[in-house]
Amino acid sequence: MRDNVKGGALTEVTFYILLALYSPRHGYDIIRFIGEKTGGRLMLGAGTLYGALKTLQEKGWIVPYGEVGGRKREYTITASGREVCKKELARLRELVSVAEQIMEKT
Repeated sequence: MRDNVKGGALTEVTFYILLALYSPRHGYDIIRFIGEKTGGRLMLGAGTLYGALKTLQEKGWIVPYGEVGGRKREYTITASGREVCKKELARLRELVSVAEQIMEKT
């Protein structure tokens, strides 16, 4: 994953996965959430999603939720993951603000 914590920039997919996990969800539900929220513009394959989930767990941004032994493992966002989301939202707001200022001048 190309997420740059120091620079604050997340990939769009990572940001959506983290947003999806503000409520505990299993893989298929995460895929469906992202598809719905993006109007089908982003559709993740299972391999892509599960690779991303593994990386996000390694970063400490998400954790398994509930019983781990079940067929459908759920995940949820951690406090660290929530902080990453807050920083990304602030970065995006700044980006939009700058773009609006520039575009309004023309």
